[in-house]
Amino acid sequence: MLEKKEHYYEKAVLVGLVTKDQDEDKLKEYMDELEFLAYTAGATVEKRFTQKLSQPDSRTFVGSGKAEEIKNYVKENEIGTVIFDDELSPSQLKNLERELEVKILDRTNLILDIFAQRAQTSYARTQVELAQYEYLLPRLTRMWTHLERQRGGIGMRGPGETEIETDRRIIRDRISLLKEKLKTIDKQMATQRNNRGKMVRAALVGYTNVGKSTLMNTLSKSEVFAENKLFATLDTTVRKVVIGNLPFLLTDTVGFIRKLPTQLVESFKSTLDEVRESDLLIHVVDISHESFEDHIASVNQILQEIDAHRKPMIMVFNKIDDFRYEKKDEDDLTPATRKNISLEEWMKTWMGKSKYPTVFISALTKENFPEMKRMIYDEVMKIHISRFPYNDFLFEYFDNDDEENDE
Repeated sequence: MLEKKEHYYEKAVLVGLVTKDQDEDKLKEYMDELEFLAYTAGATVEKRFTQKLSQPDSRTFVGSGKAEEIKNYVKENEIGTVIFDDELSPSQLKNLERELEVKILDRTNLILDIFAQRAQTSYARTQVELAQYEYLLPRLTRMWTHLERQRGGIGMRGPGETEIETDRRIIRDRISLLKEKLKTIDKQMATQRNNRGKMVRAALVGYTNVGKSTLMNTLSKSEVFAENKLFATLDTTVRKVVIGNLPFLLTDTVGFIRKLPTQLVESFKSTLDEVRESDLLIHVVDISHESFEDHIASVNQILQEIDAHRKPMIMVFNKIDDFRYEKKDEDDLTPATRKNISLEEWMKTWMGKSKYPTVFISALTKENFPEMKRMIYDEVMKIHISRFPYNDFLFEYFDNDDEENDE
């Protein structure tokens, strides 16, 4: 199921809908993200197709006219893959493959493929394989459409159905086996977490591609894999970090995303135990992204789903180096935009006034790092003192490390 793929870029087109629940601006955001997902998976996007419908067509997701337009384009331009922004039903997948005669992927399938490429450890590979099989099971019938085309349906329905049912039983058995394997690994990982003692544990959380791994590398002086692609980090990494002379454990976790497949949420729940069992959350946000507020909401929703939303938190707004602040002239009466609001003005907004300690940084250039490290130190110290009320005098904050690193 999980095979290593050679990295080559295949030509693809994207398809999305403007509906009563999703306006044009929202669709553009999702399509931009879908294009980044496609690039991460190894595809180049040649064109986007959009359509306004009150709801997706039950047969082909888009209307018949739009489906014909997509069919003509993929034939004329030798496109091999059509990617839809929402999850397709088994019947929609079957109908679209029959009509367009190319590979059809939906958002869920695309994310699963990226996870399959990114999984490095046996644990991550097992989680992804389980999610893939659970996605495949209800869609198994579409794999047998070649029988209908080659031999017709009459006289072949019995054997065909028998083969499908056999495969379904094999997949169900495999799912059960993978779940048992995950239970065993979960117990081992729970033991590892317990063996870490009473040291304070902080977890980096946030939307995918916001700079968590870069921040992890800088704080822990380690080499966690970081790349400007979605889901660069899939396996949970734990490092010991010392700020001043106060040690604590820092965890880098898988990034969250909107429309995250339910299969992945289920199979990765054990990975999210690192978040659930942490003492402090460091919520990293890419402030240079136009949809960063939606990203914050998506992360908070998932934190609530795994019952981790009541934990102490630090808000770290990252990538201020990507944001070129152009402060307005005093006599400029045009409305303020994201490009002409200064960092000082950002601090006066709801972000700077949130109930959590907040800092604006650049993980690459280390701008405002001393302030962030002091903030983390203070929060970790609060937790440490509550846990060990008699030895807080052993720790003292000093900034020598910052002076060495920031020269």
